[in-house]
Amino acid sequence: MNRAGTFTASDGTIYVDKKRYFWWFSLILPSAAVAGPMLYQLFNHEILLWLFFILVYSIFPIIDYLMGEDSSNPPESVIGLLEADPFYSKIIRLNVPVVIATFLFCAWFVASHQLSVSGYIAVALLAGSIGGHGLNIGHELGHKRNKLDIWLAKIVLAPAAYGHFFIEHNRGHHKHVATPEDPASAKMGESIYRFAIRELPGAILRAYEIEILRMKKSGRSPWSIKNEFLQAMLMTIGLFVSLVLWLGSAVIPYLLICAFWSMWQLTSANYIEHYGLLRQKLPSGRYERPQPHHSWNSNHIFSNWALFHLQRHSDHHANATRSYQSLRHFSRLPTLPSGYFGMYVIAYIPYLWFKVMDKRLLQVTGGDLTKINMLTQKRETLIKKYHSYFQAGTAK
Repeated sequence: MNRAGTFTASDGTIYVDKKRYFWWFSLILPSAAVAGPMLYQLFNHEILLWLFFILVYSIFPIIDYLMGEDSSNPPESVIGLLEADPFYSKIIRLNVPVVIATFLFCAWFVASHQLSVSGYIAVALLAGSIGGHGLNIGHELGHKRNKLDIWLAKIVLAPAAYGHFFIEHNRGHHKHVATPEDPASAKMGESIYRFAIRELPGAILRAYEIEILRMKKSGRSPWSIKNEFLQAMLMTIGLFVSLVLWLGSAVIPYLLICAFWSMWQLTSANYIEHYGLLRQKLPSGRYERPQPHHSWNSNHIFSNWALFHLQRHSDHHANATRSYQSLRHFSRLPTLPSGYFGMYVIAYIPYLWFKVMDKRLLQVTGGDLTKINMLTQKRETLIKKYHSYFQAGTAK
C-alpha cells in the first residue's frame, strides 16, 4: 500500500478504494439514533423519539434509491492487501463500543424520564434497531479467527440476547443454507411473520445442539464454561441483571422490547437473503455446495455503506472469512430491486413482497421447481397460480 486507500499489487495493479472513508458512516448510524432522545430533552415532543424510524423506513430507502448502485470490484490481486490493512478492522471494532453505549444510554433514558407508553416503546425500538446493527457487526466479527474479534462479537451480541447467533450462523446456516433444513432460509410463499415463527426458535435450538455435540466430542460436560451457547446466555443474563440493579425494574420492558426488535432486524435480513432459492440434492443424498446463485444480492450504495456490504451476500457465502471491504459483485445473480432498507418495508407487507419477489424468483430459477425452496403447504396453490411459468420451464 502506498498512501491511504491506494493499493499496489505485486503484478503492478494499482487500486484506489473510493469507498474507504465512507465506511465511517457505519459509526454515524448508531450515533444518530440518540438524536431523537436528546432533542426530546430540549423540546419535550415525543414525536422526536420516533425520528430514527422515520429515517430508517422512509428517508433511507429514498436515499438508497437516489444514490443508485455500484458494481465495481477490487482486483483479485489486491484482495490480500485489502485484508491486511488494519483501517477496515478498526472501523468494525469501533462500532462495538458505540452500539453498547447507545444501548446503555437508551436504558438510562427510559428509566430516568417520565415517558408515555408510546414514548417508552419508541426508545426501546430505537435501541433495538441499533441492536440489529450490532448483530451485523457481530456477524462480521464472528467470522474472524482471532480471539479479540470473537470476543467483541460475543459482547456486541449480548444486548440483543442473541449471543448464540455466531454459533448457529457459522456452523449451521452456512452449512445448510438454501435448503428446507435451514430455519434461516425463507421459502417461496412464506411470509416474514410465518418465517419468524420457524426461524427464531430454530436458530436457538440449532445453536444449542451444535454446542452440545461439540462438548460431547471434546469430552466436556454440557455445563462447561467452554460451551459458547452457555457463555452467551450468561453474558446476557449478567448484563440484564446489572441494568435492573442499576436502573430498577422500570428498565425490564425496555430490555425485552429491545432484544426482540434486535432479533427482528436479523430475521428481516435472513428472510430477504435466500428467499425461495434451493440447492440441488445430489444422488448421494447430500446437497451441492452453496453457489453464488443461492443468495439474493444488492449493489445499492447507501445501504451497503451502512451494512458493510452484507448485501453482496453471494461472495460472503463463497468466502465466509473474507472481510467486508473485499466482497465482490458477480453478474447474472439473483438481484433485489432495492437495498435492504427498502426491502424490509416491502417484506413487512406480505402481499407486496409476494407480488414483487415471486415472479423475480421464477425468473432467476427459470421456473424450475427443483431450484425453488417452496413452502409445502402452499405448493399446489403456487403452482396453479404460476402454472405458465412452470409449464414453460422458464419465466416469461
